[in-house]
Amino acid sequence: MAAMKPTEIILHPLDNVRLANLCGALDENIRQIETAFDVSIARRGERFTLHCEASQAHRAARALRHFYDKADGPLSVDDIQLGLIELSNQSEDVGPAPVLMTRKSELHGRTPRQVDYLRQIQEHDITFGVGPAGTGKTYLAVASAVDAFEREHVERIILTRPAVEAGERLGFLPGDLAQKVDPYLRPLYDALYDLMGFDRVAKLFERGCIEIAPLAFMRGRTLSRAFIILDEAQNTSPEQMKMFLTRIGIGSRAVITGDLTQVDLPRGHKSGLADAVEVLAGVRGVAFTRFQKEDVVRHPLVARIVAAYESHGQREQRHPQQQTAQQ
Repeated sequence: MAAMKPTEIILHPLDNVRLANLCGALDENIRQIETAFDVSIARRGERFTLHCEASQAHRAARALRHFYDKADGPLSVDDIQLGLIELSNQSEDVGPAPVLMTRKSELHGRTPRQVDYLRQIQEHDITFGVGPAGTGKTYLAVASAVDAFEREHVERIILTRPAVEAGERLGFLPGDLAQKVDPYLRPLYDALYDLMGFDRVAKLFERGCIEIAPLAFMRGRTLSRAFIILDEAQNTSPEQMKMFLTRIGIGSRAVITGDLTQVDLPRGHKSGLADAVEVLAGVRGVAFTRFQKEDVVRHPLVARIVAAYESHGQREQRHPQQQTAQQ
C-alpha cells in the first residue's frame, strides 16, 4: 500500500500567543484533535503537517483553523472536545437552541439531538431521554429543571433514581438514611452544584425547594408544580415506572432518562424504561429523544467505545451459535 501523502497547512496571521493557546500545555489540545480524527500531527511553528487519509486531513485542518481563530484566550481540553462535537454537527440546520437560565451562561445543546431534547422538555409534560452514556441526558435534564425553577415555572425540583447497584454487591452501607442513598444520587448532586453553586443548592435543600430521594419514596405522593427527573430509569421495574408516572400532578413536568444497554436488574426482569417506551409510544403529551453514539460529549474515545460495543452486540445477534462455540 502506498504511503499517504502528508498535508501541510499554515495558520495565519502568525500569532505566537494564539499558537500556544491552540496547542495547550505539552500539546495536549493537539493530542485531542489527533484522537478525534485519527490523524498524526507534526508542528513546526505555525506549520502543521497532517499524516492521514485526505478526507480526515480536510476535517482536521478545518478544526485547527477553527480553534486557532478562537484561541485569543487559553483553550482547555474541555473546550477542544466540546468544540469538536459542535464542528461535526455544523452541517445540520437545527435552528436556534433553547437558552437556559443557569449560572453557566455558555450551556446549550451541542448536537442536533441535544437541541431537540431541550425543546421537547420545554414543550411537553413528560419527556424520555434514552441513549448511551455521555450524551448529556441527565445533565441537560437537570439544567432544564434549574431553568424552570429560576423562571418560576415550577416551585421545586425533585430528583430521583432507583437504588440499584451497577453489577456489584455493596452490602449494607453505614450511616443514616441520607448517607445510605447518597452514593446512588451523587451524580444528581454534582450536576446541581455545577449549575447553581454549592451554597445556593444547600439553601434550597433547607427550604425544601430541592429534594433528592430514592424512587421507592415516591409511592403515595402527588407532585404538583414540580420539575421531576427520574434518572437511571432502565433499572426500574414496569410497576415502578407506572407508579412514578402516575405521581405527576398539576403544573408539573417530568423527564425520564436511561440507557437500555446498561440494565442492572436481575436476569429475566424486564426494564420499566423499555416497557414504557413500548406502552407510551404515540401517547399525546409524551415525547421521546433517542440519543446515538454521535451525541456523546465526553472524551472522543467514549464515542468509539460505544460504537465498538454496539458493533460487537450486532455481531453476536447475527451469529449467536458461533459466539457460543467460541466460549
